[in-house]
Amino acid sequence: MLQRSKYSQRMTRSSLVSLEESYELCRQVTATYSKTFYMGTQLMPEAKRKAIWAIYVWCRRTDELVDGPMSSTTTTETLQEWEKHLESLFAGYPLEDTDVALVDTLSKFPLDIQPFRDMIAGQQMDLYRSRYETFKELELYCYRVAGTVGLMTMPVMGVVQSSLTAPWNKNQQMKSPTSEAIALGIANQLTNILRDVGEDARRGRIYIPLEELALFDYTEEDLLNGVIDRRWRELMKFQINRARKFFVDAEKGIRRLNPDIRWPVWSASMLYSKILDAIEHNQYDVFNRRAYVSTPRKLVCLPIALLRSKVL
Repeated sequence: MLQRSKYSQRMTRSSLVSLEESYELCRQVTATYSKTFYMGTQLMPEAKRKAIWAIYVWCRRTDELVDGPMSSTTTTETLQEWEKHLESLFAGYPLEDTDVALVDTLSKFPLDIQPFRDMIAGQQMDLYRSRYETFKELELYCYRVAGTVGLMTMPVMGVVQSSLTAPWNKNQQMKSPTSEAIALGIANQLTNILRDVGEDARRGRIYIPLEELALFDYTEEDLLNGVIDRRWRELMKFQINRARKFFVDAEKGIRRLNPDIRWPVWSASMLYSKILDAIEHNQYDVFNRRAYVSTPRKLVCLPIALLRSKVL
């Protein structure tokens, strides 16, 4: 359903669904494919959560070009055409049903096209790369496929514009939390990578930097064979600690977001970071067991996130 169709197969404007129906489609996709993320959006004001659903669906469709059921047919030309599709949306012309909601979102919030372009560039990396030698290389990939989401959504969430409270800072404005928004996206992507090591290995992909495998005397062959031993556990501890540092860096910027969005963002950050706890609980077995956060554990996070949104 989400695989991008060819231009010749696109619907005309008159055949597209209504705005209300388009947002409902986006809601359904978000609820189906990202339950943890969807729970966080439920805490947002209606206009903001609907906009976030529209952005999420575009991101998912973009990701599925290289990771979806028809990804074997995706080429560089496919991604170039998808970028033309994106330009049409920013020009105000929806081409498919879920586009209707995104075009409406673009008319209401000051989104910039560049993070969307950068995400497409990240999918381009997945077309020709299945290994990353250093973390610097991986960090660029994580920015493109996930850090960009922070930049896409920040205009929807809104940033506090009032001056700092100290008298000597009365003429200074609070800095926009751009780097923290990017950090949250990278933290989420690093968490995805650690959760999906086994699944990616079965597709011949290794995202953990090769120089870090070597640092722990763990080989590509070990990873592809799902070897779990002392070396693997130490390597995973190292990876998890780094992901958590990105979550901590991201959380420093939440207080600069509009008050009506702080609780959902705290919730989303806490809920996703709990996946790292689940990996540890599974004894770092990401080859045979999928780490997930149960509904009761998610619910426990919500009041804590609410408290943090009020005092931090």
